Amino acid sequence: MNRQYAVPTRRADSLTVAQAELAGSIARWIGENNQLTTAILSLTLCRWETTTEPTSYMHPPSICLIAQGSKRVMLGEDAYLYDANHFLITSVDLPVVAQIIEASREKPYLGLTLELDQRTIAQLLVDSRQPLPRKPETGRAMAVSEVPLPLLNAFQRLIDLLDAPEDIPILVPLVLREIFYRLLVGEQGARLRQITTVGSHSHQIARAIDWLKDNFNQPLRVDDLAAYSGMSTSSFYHHFRSLTAMSPLQFQKRLRLNEARRLMLTKRLDAATASFQVGYESPSQFSREYHHLFGAPPLRDIKNLHQVSA
Repeated sequence: MNRQYAVPTRRADSLTVAQAELAGSIARWIGENNQLTTAILSLTLCRWETTTEPTSYMHPPSICLIAQGSKRVMLGEDAYLYDANHFLITSVDLPVVAQIIEASREKPYLGLTLELDQRTIAQLLVDSRQPLPRKPETGRAMAVSEVPLPLLNAFQRLIDLLDAPEDIPILVPLVLREIFYRLLVGEQGARLRQITTVGSHSHQIARAIDWLKDNFNQPLRVDDLAAYSGMSTSSFYHHFRSLTAMSPLQFQKRLRLNEARRLMLTKRLDAATASFQVGYESPSQFSREYHHLFGAPPLRDIKNLHQVSA
């Protein structure tokens, strides 16, 4: 009986050691910064000494790993919680509301985000002869899974390459292939296969999302967007909502409000000007929807953000 429990215990110990090593590497590189874009351009490191207020932003196709602390991400009405034992994977661009819920000065939140490279993943599908998905399948474009030790070790090797910048051009693509391969053969492999397979519903919805990102300030007719995606209106609406947890109009609204907030915060635009620039025709409607999403009317929200920054 003792021998049966020895292997899982050693694996758990190894995972704890690997988490501590990754936390140490992130802390060493990021220093006192909250965020660091590394020499590996698709890799970003994060550090926070306190919990944060809910923050709305566009989340790219990526894998997010936490070495210390925990975080909550809201997609529509769906909540995703993850920590050092779980990772978050996102297969398309999504407007989310995120909040760090476990962090302190003694044990700061330490995490990383690696953006997915769909070309590399698509090539891996060919090279590894992974089975192609059946077209009818569409699920959420976001999920949480347990972190396997081999994936954690691969991320550690990726960060270690920051110490050898001359090796980055040659070795980073190899480590990224390993990371993406482990995702493909793991629990979330089907999600990645869907989004990289031309003709799948997920791939068609991703095309519509790209259009919305570029044209969010334009009037939206769902019939036209469905036709652009090569789908019937009813099928498009169903699969869009299944993938993103919101309707196309709700998705567009999130894009508009996020951009308006950015314009007011960084360009110092007033609320009315910002609302017109992102496509609103009614400042009062903009103010109501802004308040609903961010918890305060535009003027008060931006003032609070400037005070926090100061």
